[in-house]
Amino acid sequence: MTSGHKITMLGTGLIGMFYTMTLHDQRGKDRVHAVYSRNGEKVKKFAKDWNIPGYYTSMEEAINDTETDTVVIGLPNHLHKQAVELSVKAGKSILCTKPLARNAIEAKELLEIVENAGVFHAYLEDLAYTPKTLKSLASVKRGDLGRILWVRSREAHSGPHSEWFWDVEQAGGGAIIDLGCHCIEIARNFIGKNIKPLEVMCLTDTQVHPIEAEDNGIGLVKYENGAIGQFEVSWTFRGGMDLRDEVSGTEGSIWLDHFLRTGYEMFTTGNKGGYVAEKAESNTGWLFPVGDEVHELGYVSMFNDVFNAMDNGTLPMESFYDGYIVNAIMDACYRSSKTKKWETVQIDDWRGIDEGSDKSVTESFDANHFLVKKELMPDGQLKLILKEKESGKILERIIKTDHPGND
Repeated sequence: MTSGHKITMLGTGLIGMFYTMTLHDQRGKDRVHAVYSRNGEKVKKFAKDWNIPGYYTSMEEAINDTETDTVVIGLPNHLHKQAVELSVKAGKSILCTKPLARNAIEAKELLEIVENAGVFHAYLEDLAYTPKTLKSLASVKRGDLGRILWVRSREAHSGPHSEWFWDVEQAGGGAIIDLGCHCIEIARNFIGKNIKPLEVMCLTDTQVHPIEAEDNGIGLVKYENGAIGQFEVSWTFRGGMDLRDEVSGTEGSIWLDHFLRTGYEMFTTGNKGGYVAEKAESNTGWLFPVGDEVHELGYVSMFNDVFNAMDNGTLPMESFYDGYIVNAIMDACYRSSKTKKWETVQIDDWRGIDEGSDKSVTESFDANHFLVKKELMPDGQLKLILKEKESGKILERIIKTDHPGND
């Protein structure tokens, strides 16, 4: 095990700050040793604020800092490829923020670059690592919910914080490329990453902002085992940041609220200018602060997983391959939003199950009937909905129970 890693942080925006905050305040032994930004004054201040020895306005010089062994890419989407190429050339481990790229073609190129070079790589999908998500995933893997049928993931807020997000050329899209990547990968984790996404139906619209990209999107992703992933994303939601997931299976359900309703609510007539939470739009009235923001958003568990995998020579939970699959699904979403039809997810290098699992969830009641549903009624009787195996006819059957109301 290593005593710690020295990191080159590419980017001093919100994501670079969250990453650095997590590494310095939480895990401790892995530290940002060099930082890059095009803005000389900004990078100098960032280095001073976080006690970082080296700061650069040249990406190549920052990556080639002789003291660092790992590069964290927290840059606009159109710069990811350049950063990956320079990092591979320098022989350093690479951790890239979401989305991996602007489209699947670009993402596949990045995947091939790191795999051909044999360097460690990780896809920094923080919302797959939130405490609630990880605990829920453990329940799903135990089989507590039975077979997963449907996953709904929602991320909505009033819009991104930097100008490049709003430029479709630099970003590769709008709310879907920014937020949908989170939702899609969350659903993949619950449904099973080895289950192939087949096709997508997606609706997008630009309802508020004067931009070329979409500021709202809703999509359905159909998987080979019959499961459905649903995402809802918005740059027009008012009132903070809404992060919610719902998981439904044959034996149970899970509802998650990661940000707006976490058990900390406060009313004030005059907040003295203090920070509330990411995307909070007000500092008076009812506020919803977050106790440990980077922990609630998954950054702590994400970096623990990534650096432990790096030290142990294993794969992290999220790799560049996962980023490529997410980009492929998002490409299908954009095609569907134009054609208004179901569009096939085009994956050139599928590494999961080749054939879909059994979609059947039928349960026999007896030799002649399938069980459709059973329900205890208010009068204490147990009602069964059955289907005759031979004729297909649906019928009811009442069973008297020992319930106190059944006299």
